Amino acid sequence: MSTAAMDDPKTLVSTAWLAAHLRDPDLRILDASWYLPDSGRDARAEYAAAHIPGARFFDIDAISDHRSALPHMAPPPEKFISRMRAMGVGDGHQVVIYDGSGLFSAARVWWTFRLMGKVDVAVLDGGLPKWRAEGHEVEDLPPVIRDRHITVQRQASWVKDVTQVANAAKLGAAQIVDARAAARFAGEAPEPRAGLRAGHIPGALSLPYGTLLQPDGTMKPQPALREAFVAAGVDLTRPVITSCGSGVTAAILSLALERLGHKNHALYDGSWAEWGMYDDLPIAKGPATQKGPAV
Repeated sequence: MSTAAMDDPKTLVSTAWLAAHLRDPDLRILDASWYLPDSGRDARAEYAAAHIPGARFFDIDAISDHRSALPHMAPPPEKFISRMRAMGVGDGHQVVIYDGSGLFSAARVWWTFRLMGKVDVAVLDGGLPKWRAEGHEVEDLPPVIRDRHITVQRQASWVKDVTQVANAAKLGAAQIVDARAAARFAGEAPEPRAGLRAGHIPGALSLPYGTLLQPDGTMKPQPALREAFVAAGVDLTRPVITSCGSGVTAAILSLALERLGHKNHALYDGSWAEWGMYDDLPIAKGPATQKGPAV
């Protein structure tokens, strides 16, 4: 698949696209790197050492709803507005988001922008690793930031809370698709967060986010994405709720669904960090039982 066929400034753009548009005056680049606590990596320190020219650092934990005890829940609109204005990101900008893993946490920030009603936003396919491997420039200079007005309109259809997910699981109104590793989904591997039960939401389907990626960290072409969802038992004609450990990698599934033109999908923001915490919520263990189309 050519990069020309792949590039879509509302979902995913190639490193070639970004290199060609790097000096566009209305382009804003965000480094949304975030790593699990046991990774041994410091996202902010890595950004300070080397980032794509002009990039601002989007701190997923800082730009979140601190009224919640759950990790990095989506920020309230007023906080998002305040932080984006301070970062010089506003109306009329094309936003491109990348991370230091390739394609991992950047999708979460893409989803956050879409939740806030901003559509001119894309993830950099392959992220900083691919950018650097191709010899594109990086810098360690802080960007020159000018305040920019931004308006948002929160899109409630893009997010689900625990009550909505519980109802969907009980009634089968939407397919819940879990992006965690298969062993965690099955309850055979411990959760990285202390105090959480092991297993999955009853009726959920398993589609580990890595299934959607190629060896170089880029997202698979649309036909292969479709095959991956169908192989996991997902009926792409029906509503989908994506879930994961804490709402980060679920966004990779959401990004893939948007790439496929699927418009009836939402993300369970609390994900397993919330569901696995409450003893009164049912859990299931074992491999997924496919309920999608038999193709």
